Amino acid sequence: MQYDVTIIGSGPGGYVAAIRSAQLGFKTAIIEKYDTLGGTCLNVGCIPSKAMLDSTEHFHNAETTFGEHGIKINKPKADLGQMIKRKADVVKQTCDGVEYLMKKNKIDVHHGVGSFVDKNTIRISSGKENKEITSKYVIIATGSKPADLPFAKIDKKRIISSTEALELKEIPKNFVVIGGGVIGMELGSVYARIGSNVTVIEYMDRIIPTMDSTMGKELMKATKKLGIDFKLSHKVTSVENKGKEVLIKAEDKKGNTVDFKADYCLVAIGRKPYTEGLGLENAGLKTNDRGQIEVDEHLKTSVDNIYAIGDVIRGAMLAHKAEEEGVLVAEQLAGQKPHIHYKLIPGVVYTWPEVASVGYTEEELKEEGRPYKSGSFPFKALGRARASMDTDGVVKVLADKETDEILGMHIIGARAADMIAAGVTAMEYRASAEDVARMSHAHPTYMEAVKEACLAATENRAMHV
Repeated sequence: MQYDVTIIGSGPGGYVAAIRSAQLGFKTAIIEKYDTLGGTCLNVGCIPSKAMLDSTEHFHNAETTFGEHGIKINKPKADLGQMIKRKADVVKQTCDGVEYLMKKNKIDVHHGVGSFVDKNTIRISSGKENKEITSKYVIIATGSKPADLPFAKIDKKRIISSTEALELKEIPKNFVVIGGGVIGMELGSVYARIGSNVTVIEYMDRIIPTMDSTMGKELMKATKKLGIDFKLSHKVTSVENKGKEVLIKAEDKKGNTVDFKADYCLVAIGRKPYTEGLGLENAGLKTNDRGQIEVDEHLKTSVDNIYAIGDVIRGAMLAHKAEEEGVLVAEQLAGQKPHIHYKLIPGVVYTWPEVASVGYTEEELKEEGRPYKSGSFPFKALGRARASMDTDGVVKVLADKETDEILGMHIIGARAADMIAAGVTAMEYRASAEDVARMSHAHPTYMEAVKEACLAATENRAMHV
């Protein structure tokens, strides 16, 4: 079969690229090696982890705050099996939705491993049959997989990745997380809420180290209330499955050896690009020393008809980043001139409180030597936050010292994941802190904290603190 555009991989980047290609009139195909569409994000990543985060947050609130709200219940019991069943239902509904969108947009779906025969020909291998298709353009969207360490190989039994952490059959008594980044903090929160003793071991001197340092400090304060124990500036040296427990050895910042024992050890040190089985060499492609497929500013590879998007190329490994790239490639192929401002792609940690950031961090501005001013406003000063008992958190706004243009917005607090869109909007239109401060924000809302932080950045004019 002959296609105009073929996408290999059906994650958020791949399926969105397919939809936009079809909308633009291209005869489009998508290749997925698994039985369900949606990739890591929908099947074993973003969607299932958020389902578990929501379930455990409900449990945690029932256990800790219902009484103060005047809701009298017997002591709740966590049913991990039911939580995982509900998560599976959410995943199925979401993946079924993607399948519907493929049919709606008349996109041909081929299940099997797609590999290049040459730059225009792709072999699709499944357990049932092998077939070949040809395509004028190909978009590689094969995503990523969990990274491990030479001395901490994931065995999927006791030494686990995020995939297995979302399928455990028991609530661990002791749960060690290697890595205090997004995945480690989210899944550490899940199990801490339902009774596990969670220890987070982080090599750096702060958690969520890619975000503004204020966010890491505030998240650590908030999640310590869940009982999470943090071991910062610790270098893990060995992880060993002992049968019924895992032994983890690490060195603290003084070089002393520290031992940890756990029922399960989650290795959450990041993800790496996934290109196995693609047969890149047959198309004249290769990966760099980080395993990434290199692309130019138009996301075109070194082969003129092949593009790559998402986790398999440079940049943050975010579903929404991959989606924007999928749209960009499809629109370019149609002769349009789309653009992505990578600095304005937000990052989110779905703990509670949530953390969300966009633009420059304070550390980056200092490193660049760019004059800036900062304004902050705490959630505890918000009437809305007091009403909901979500007083942990702060909004931090960074603006150019001379022009007042907003350069960064960093939020930790209730609904930060939704609130950050206001920061993205303001920064896309190059708004000043004064512009946002002059806008009317409904009262009482969490968004008032953004207005107040902008006021604080503008001649320290915050009203309510």
